[in-house]
Amino acid sequence: MRQHPEIGAHILAPIPHLSHAAEIVRHHHERYDGRGYPDGLVGEAIPLGARILTVVDSYSAIMDKRAYKEARSHVEAMAELQKHAGTQFDPRVVEVFLGLLKRGLDADATKEA
Repeated sequence: MRQHPEIGAHILAPIPHLSHAAEIVRHHHERYDGRGYPDGLVGEAIPLGARILTVVDSYSAIMDKRAYKEARSHVEAMAELQKHAGTQFDPRVVEVFLGLLKRGLDADATKEA
């Protein structure tokens, strides 16, 4: 499990139109506080694309039903991201992501009205 970021990056690196994504995949399990893997990068040293992917992937993991857990609500997922902003997640990325989600939900509500 802990090797999948490196394996994914290794797979993408030789593919010309995906090689730029290899660094993002490699670092999407880094934590903003430096306790992640594979390289223990901290804060801004983590590529921005990887910090974004970490938030999006985590939101999806919380919301999706898995064989080992039930799906949780959008509200619970937002609370979990906020709770770990600054430790697991880049707080600015969490803020922007949640703002975009809110705008999307507000737009959906407007369309239904």
